[in-house]
Amino acid sequence: MPGSSKAGAPAQALALALALHDARPLFEKALVYGVQHGIVGAERLAAMHTEAPKGMVQIARYFGSEFLRPELERARERMVNFISLHLEDATGGDLAQSARLLADHSLLSRSKAGTDLLRQLIALPESSHFGMQGQDEAQVSLLALWSLRSYAQYREELERRSRIGEAVQTALWLAERYALDDDVLEEGDAEGVIRTALVLQALGYRSTEWPSVAAFRKLLTARRTTGKALADVSALPSPKGLPPALHAVVDAQKPVVLADLGKLLDPKRPLGTLLRTMSALRNRYFLIEDPLGEVDEFLRAAESLSEDEAPPAAASKTWQRATQGENDEAALLTLFLCLAVGVPKKTLLPEKAAKALVRKLRTKGWEPALAETFVAEHAPEVHRTDYLALWRSFVGEASGTLQDDHDYGLGDALALLRRECHVGE
Repeated sequence: MPGSSKAGAPAQALALALALHDARPLFEKALVYGVQHGIVGAERLAAMHTEAPKGMVQIARYFGSEFLRPELERARERMVNFISLHLEDATGGDLAQSARLLADHSLLSRSKAGTDLLRQLIALPESSHFGMQGQDEAQVSLLALWSLRSYAQYREELERRSRIGEAVQTALWLAERYALDDDVLEEGDAEGVIRTALVLQALGYRSTEWPSVAAFRKLLTARRTTGKALADVSALPSPKGLPPALHAVVDAQKPVVLADLGKLLDPKRPLGTLLRTMSALRNRYFLIEDPLGEVDEFLRAAESLSEDEAPPAAASKTWQRATQGENDEAALLTLFLCLAVGVPKKTLLPEKAAKALVRKLRTKGWEPALAETFVAEHAPEVHRTDYLALWRSFVGEASGTLQDDHDYGLGDALALLRRECHVGE
């Protein structure tokens, strides 16, 4: 009848709303459904009453103690979660299929199936940094944590870790082509290896050895000298022989690499600034630190000079005294900043001295040109261009913060100095 049809519509809508908001675990919903529809019979229910306490005791013993009531209550919650996780994963949440699994298998086996899913999740890499790979994890504590989380959280973490695993697998495949040792890889992450491999391929790198910073700079300098535009590397093909399953991982990094190539091949951008140790661009790539290689490069350049050419000037004694052998960028920037502000030359500033430096800078100003003059007169000639670019980049980025009179507590200025320079306690 028309009237009864209209009257039934609100009831159906209410039932649907209740179903959508049913927060019960899938195990409970499937069990109720199975009993109501004759899928789970009385004999099977009786067996469950025997299996459930055994499973709870085993779980409580594994995670703590089976003699404490709170531990048993938590074990019951974990067991329900393990079973629900398995049912959700196996059936996609279908109640009929889930009920049949409960009818055909013991609760202990379904609980173990859910536990196995979590063990597989925990076994996946949590980080793409190679230094974090292979470390022993406290599996019991991790399993305890994940045993109480929802299926949605499990799926989200599984997808995240699976992406990381694919990136690690891709990076290891690339590393094998360049004979990169595991010890060397520990300093980098998978994405950095993939991006670097794409750049090397785009630049026509022919060596089978992974490049050091010096070799990478030399490769870029040579490419800049040819004057070739970026258009010929815009396609960024994937490495030859790359397994099809890994193409998506490489493709995901191509937009970033293309954007960075535009900067790396731009003659107007100093390579020293782009490739300085803590720069954002440098941190996206994996290059081998090889100080001895840089020295060898310098010596080879000196040997290649003709008789009437003078070799590049070495560092002066004044430079050696001022730097005390420190040549990392943070130490050099600290020294240059001291020169520009007119305070005693240091490569490490105690926090009290750093505050005094900022106050002096704000009251009496600073002269960045003094640091440039010092570099031009005393730094080793082979590095002067890079050091000047490093200092000018710092001045351009830091001036506003260092001279900001509204930073009354010096918090922003000190944060900047801790990030870019050497500031101690």
